[in-house]
Amino acid sequence: MTKANLSFDITTIPTALFIGGKWLPGSTGNQIDVIDPSTGDVIAAIADASIEDGLDAVRIAHEAGPAWAATPPRRRSEILRRCFDLMNERKEMLAELISLENGKALADARGEVAYAAEFFRWFSEEAVRLNGDISIAPGGANRILVEHQPIGVAVLVTPWNFPAAMATRKIAPALAAGCTVVLKPATETPLTAYALAALYKDAGVPDGVVNVITTSRAGATISAMLHDDRVRKLSFTGSTEVGRKLLREAADTVISCSMELGGNAPFIVFDDADIDAAVEGAMIAKMRNGGEACTAANRFYVQEGVIDAFSTRLTQRMASLKVGTGYLETMQCGPLINAEAVHRIHGLVQDAVQRGAQILTGGEPLDRPGFYYPPTVLSKVPEDALITRKEIFGPVAPITSFKTEDEVIRLANDSEYGLISYVYTQDLSKGLRVSGKLESGMVGLNRGLVSDPAAPFGGTKQSGLGREGAHHGILEFCETKYVAVSW
Repeated sequence: MTKANLSFDITTIPTALFIGGKWLPGSTGNQIDVIDPSTGDVIAAIADASIEDGLDAVRIAHEAGPAWAATPPRRRSEILRRCFDLMNERKEMLAELISLENGKALADARGEVAYAAEFFRWFSEEAVRLNGDISIAPGGANRILVEHQPIGVAVLVTPWNFPAAMATRKIAPALAAGCTVVLKPATETPLTAYALAALYKDAGVPDGVVNVITTSRAGATISAMLHDDRVRKLSFTGSTEVGRKLLREAADTVISCSMELGGNAPFIVFDDADIDAAVEGAMIAKMRNGGEACTAANRFYVQEGVIDAFSTRLTQRMASLKVGTGYLETMQCGPLINAEAVHRIHGLVQDAVQRGAQILTGGEPLDRPGFYYPPTVLSKVPEDALITRKEIFGPVAPITSFKTEDEVIRLANDSEYGLISYVYTQDLSKGLRVSGKLESGMVGLNRGLVSDPAAPFGGTKQSGLGREGAHHGILEFCETKYVAVSW
């Protein structure tokens, strides 16, 4: 497949703001270029929203709120299920579009579409099971009646690395709970968000319930929305640095916040691990989306007895990956999102090498159009290397040895982040013991992939607040109301 024979015409993808069910040009009159990371070419230009456009989207969402909240849960469920069906009907177009604007390999993009669609199926089922409870007050004076009500207008801010899944993981539970939303996707990958907005309309989502805006003034526009009294929820996925700023903004009006922030995932391999399984898991945990994922394995800690075998096999697998244009069927690793990412990652590799690390494969940017960095493996990475402290967000695997269980737990927990950890051992008792001691919201025990719409996704420490997915995800968009009643 080449750009010339994609299964869809790129000019058919909406590029205007989606507010109140209408496509609007944006009051700034400006446009933002969308770049194909595989080539560096401009593939589209999207509308650039003003602060006033953002506030107008909030107003429209607020006006649509009462009717949507009053819509019977079964009806909301059926609409969400229709979104799931349409995403599956359009899965190839969506996958190609994601690959085109994001750069990820087509196989990864197809996986993302399937994962993203599943949030609509899962929360279509949760929409009719948002149960409260009734109990008798301990003193016997009254009943305690508890119910969950929609929190109100939600501002959703999503990143570029999973342009479909990060949006549906928020939109589906919000709509299931009876909330209306304003989505601000990343300007690097906005076309997927607009294609999905059209899909929601086709699925029967009422006008004004989902609104989508893109803007070159993200900070000012989001700040204005967060300071609008009609907004009661912020759900953000992105870097910890930006998350801290948004929490400060949200504090002014005491907005409920769900934050899915950065990660620095340790990948621990014990001497008794199945090495073939560990390498396979490492390839998934490290190279899903080319390493541009908050859940990506960031630090590899391998026990001394198996470090040579693991390093050799991982290097062989990484070196064999076909690197190139993401939307070509035969490619296994696409480009990074932009030139800045290439420069940043190469800086981390150079710092590690200067501190004593050795390059086993890769290690130099590829000299070709687009934004490419090869799959890279580093060995003997010292504890003080920047690459062990920073989120890599790219196809680089730094390996360090360890001797004891206590030592690796100390190393793994020595981070401000706590999103996810990976553990490989054939001793289940050890695996569960170590999992319990790791300071992270999720653990992959002998698994390189843990994300599941039916599971609570989220981290500890500075990796975030709240959970997405599972039953927890819908409660993030609810207020719990207690009524004291006697009868």
